[in-house]
Amino acid sequence: MVHGGDIYRNCISLDYSVNINPLGIPASVEAALREAVSLCSRYPDIRQEKLKAAIAEMDKVSADEILCGNGASELFPAILHALKPKKILIPVPSFYGYEWAAGTEACEVSYFPLREQDNFVLGEDFIAALDKETELIYLASPNNPTGQLIPPEILKGILKRCQELDIIVVVDECFLPFCEEAGFYEEMEAGMKCGNLIQVRAFTKTFAIPGVRLGYLICRNREVCQKIARQLPEWNLSVFAQMAGCAAAKETEFIGESRKLIKEQRSILTKELISLGFRVYPSRADYILFYTELPLYELLLKKQILIRNCENYRGLSKGYYRIAVRGQAENERLISALREVTEK
Repeated sequence: MVHGGDIYRNCISLDYSVNINPLGIPASVEAALREAVSLCSRYPDIRQEKLKAAIAEMDKVSADEILCGNGASELFPAILHALKPKKILIPVPSFYGYEWAAGTEACEVSYFPLREQDNFVLGEDFIAALDKETELIYLASPNNPTGQLIPPEILKGILKRCQELDIIVVVDECFLPFCEEAGFYEEMEAGMKCGNLIQVRAFTKTFAIPGVRLGYLICRNREVCQKIARQLPEWNLSVFAQMAGCAAAKETEFIGESRKLIKEQRSILTKELISLGFRVYPSRADYILFYTELPLYELLLKKQILIRNCENYRGLSKGYYRIAVRGQAENERLISALREVTEK
């Protein structure tokens, strides 16, 4: 299993393997999904006009710079199908979906190892590794599973260098809304006006609707945007996804509440993990990466708790685990279970 969330083949009462907003689905989004049932006899809007307008208002971009997908996972391979890069560079460890997307095209994939002693943070050496042969790079900010944001000056340097070398930069920002620094990064990226930058985001994590499947990308290069659009099915978004997205895009207060809760609970979980003797890596996201020699995945599975075993991430090994940041009651239950298995 290369992803978390495999509740279908395990008896699970508490899932810490997926990183979903602990506040759950906003009431307005639930209402929109219920209303969508009555519209199932119609085709969804093929142009997705209301949804794109709502996203444009939320992210302060132009609607014609937006493409929507059946989750971000539909957009990653669509980008490659459209641009057909011959060589891709991916820092690791990172989300497996980029590697999966690369496998859908006949391209060479190189991996840039992030150093454990640097807490897996992207640095100047990555900029130095960029060359004329590289045509596209996949980045994540914050990265999954490390939870690390790309330092602003490093991201600026990457974007500048990639403009010089004509390299497409795909930045996965699916977890950025959970970060207090989100506004700063959005303003910085918009200010640079990079035609080679593609930002990929999703409603999945922010609004706790992974079952709805709704992602989108922002690309200021209209020609590139149109090429990617040609790789997407005509009706790739259901009425459920479109109506849920329109409602979610208005939930600015909900995002603020989510950030506050996640910051508070992430701090508590981090301290508890450290107190149990685990090696914990700093995170700005709604998940935490840590290391222990205990067979923690199996021990917690016996208690019907599912965490993410990260040994199959390229660049990691046995002993690395990732847990989500959830609400206080659930986190207390997890901490109690962790104490029990470590004491034994």
